[in-house]
Amino acid sequence: MKERPILFSAPMVRAILEGRKTMTRRVTKRLLLGLPQAEMNAQCLYGQPGDRLWARETWAENIDGDIVYRADNGVAESMIDRWRPSIHMPRWASRITLEITGVRVERLNEITEADARAEGVECFDDTKTFRSYWDDFCVCLSAKDSFQTLWAKINGPDSWDANPWVWVVEFRRV
Repeated sequence: MKERPILFSAPMVRAILEGRKTMTRRVTKRLLLGLPQAEMNAQCLYGQPGDRLWARETWAENIDGDIVYRADNGVAESMIDRWRPSIHMPRWASRITLEITGVRVERLNEITEADARAEGVECFDDTKTFRSYWDDFCVCLSAKDSFQTLWAKINGPDSWDANPWVWVVEFRRV
């Protein structure tokens, strides 16, 4: 079993903590076309089923020396010196460990409605609509549309239309 770090934004950390996020998509760094699916899956940079990922998130030490996380609501800004970017989070400060349960390669736009929900998009239960991550004054009518706005916010406005090959990493929290 190998263990690797993986970056998550504050909304996605909250989704993991709430049990809504059990999957993530990451752009492949190299072209694997022409290989059989099993060989492509074996090349996943994030690991294989049974391997673990530890989440890196924006964090800080408060004046008492305790670790606090930006994803947690209610952190008093006056109680911390400065926020540290997720990329600089050491393993000992991580509070989330994930076990990989599946990996595959697919085109970004092939995401299904069920997979978009597993990506942790926020649903407004009272209206059966989903959060738009691009515009707080709009809502989305499907989880897939919501995920599209999340992807564009993280990766840039034209990134969805580029339809890159992505690693689909399924996981469970341990």
